[in-house]
Amino acid sequence: MNAPGKTTDPSADIDYIDHTVLITTDLAAASARFEALGFTLSPTSPHLLAEHSGGPLLPTCTANRCAYFGQSFIELLGIVDPAAPDPWGVHQLRETYRGLLMTLGSRDIQATAHRLHTAGLASTGVRALEREVSTLEGPRTVRADSVRIDADHTPEGALQATQHHTPEYVHQPQFLDHPNGAIGLHGVLLVVPDSEVDAHKERYARILDADVWIDGVKHVLPLRHGRVEIVPYSALHQLLPGHTPPALPLLAVHTVTVTDLIAARELIEGNAITTHTTPDGFYIAAEEACGVPLAFTQS
Repeated sequence: MNAPGKTTDPSADIDYIDHTVLITTDLAAASARFEALGFTLSPTSPHLLAEHSGGPLLPTCTANRCAYFGQSFIELLGIVDPAAPDPWGVHQLRETYRGLLMTLGSRDIQATAHRLHTAGLASTGVRALEREVSTLEGPRTVRADSVRIDADHTPEGALQATQHHTPEYVHQPQFLDHPNGAIGLHGVLLVVPDSEVDAHKERYARILDADVWIDGVKHVLPLRHGRVEIVPYSALHQLLPGHTPPALPLLAVHTVTVTDLIAARELIEGNAITTHTTPDGFYIAAEEACGVPLAFTQS
């Protein structure tokens, strides 16, 4: 099916891509690279995590810095204290997945957890996350509840859904102005073996409770903000010339929308980073973008 102008079901509990995640053991180096790519990053923020909603909050081994866009964001997730507790299994995630992690945005996390369970997609149940952030009014606590889809159902990369309770402390105005003109996550590209396209389409339709549409060689699940794109490996060269993913299936690419594609490319190349042309803009190779290709497209 083709879908120009297709709208998202207003009753859907998952209706946007909240953020993509890059795991690193060198948060300082990853941050420097993303700043050279033209992103404004939030200050370092350590994580506290509860095993269940309302439970006691415990320190973890991770902290992050993020590029916020007002609705979506890119998270640089750093393993900053390897000896600290690892309740989300971030060490294992880093070893298991060679692409992105993705968090989907839920308007009702309890409804999402219930729907995923009844759809046969086992999960952790709902977990609470808190982290302290600096604001112009002083320290504030970001609060969110998340549910992770069981790894047996996500061979391509870790997936979870999150409901934010304090979005005003996440997307703070002072972090939304990016030198490269970035204004949001356009989408995430899932690359799969040619013989498995139908199976992955069906699985994501269940995860997102959404229809699948055709856009050229891509099978697209459009959301209110952002989209999940599924492409067979044989067609990847049409979208990302010269890129070979390290594994299949894989959440292999994330794409950022910018206000001025030419200006963004000039800024990035001016910082001695090589760009590669795509049908919709350009991309940065994995080795220059913290392990996963990062694409740019025009708003």
